[in-house]
Amino acid sequence: MQNRVKAPWVAFSVVLAVCASVLPGCQFDVASAARDGASVQDTPVREQSGVVIEHDSDLPDTYPRAVYELQFRAHGGIPPYHWRLEKGALPPGLKLEDQGLLHGQPERTGEFQFTLSVSDASRQAPVQKGFVLRVRSALSLNWKDVAHVNGNRIEGSVEVTNTTPDDMDLTFIVLAVVGNGRATAIGYQHFLLRRGTASKELPFGESLPNGGYVVHVDAIGEVAAKKLIYRDRMETPSALQVTVGP
Repeated sequence: MQNRVKAPWVAFSVVLAVCASVLPGCQFDVASAARDGASVQDTPVREQSGVVIEHDSDLPDTYPRAVYELQFRAHGGIPPYHWRLEKGALPPGLKLEDQGLLHGQPERTGEFQFTLSVSDASRQAPVQKGFVLRVRSALSLNWKDVAHVNGNRIEGSVEVTNTTPDDMDLTFIVLAVVGNGRATAIGYQHFLLRRGTASKELPFGESLPNGGYVVHVDAIGEVAAKKLIYRDRMETPSALQVTVGP
């Protein structure tokens, strides 16, 4: 046991002898060297923090009531990583977990801008990055040919778009409603609207008796397998006057 204790000091003595013989004036602080050696052995090596967030600022789009799940990732630094919302607001219905999982079902459309931060175990300042998440209409209607009077007819056309990854069973109906609430159907279609369909034109039109009519356009899309129903609607801002002359 005694030899084991003295062995390091014998090695230091040899180093001192070599230093003195080769480089006159060479000095070697044995006590300092011993302290430095103990420091190297006893103190764990700590990497310098260099955390990098891997994701682009524009996140994948989604739509209302769709299941959304995105795992934020980072590299560098010393895991584990901890994520938090610093500024802005997430889409209502989505939640960010500490480990970086963004999940939920967004409740409404909109463009949401927010800043997230991630920190690691090095206790360095957190790294921040801004993101944009767009919640788009899953089923949308737009005027192609705005409803108008043509003789004794009200006619026009709309464009319907399905941005979801699902085919949907679509019911399309157009009503012309007079002031007393009486409604006349002037357009109806029922068909399978394929996923990813953009701006499919749906015409409508019908002859009507005298009166002022507000045109209501409704689209209802159902994805039965997922128990999802999407809706969109439009109407003319004012009544269209149909006059049947002699």
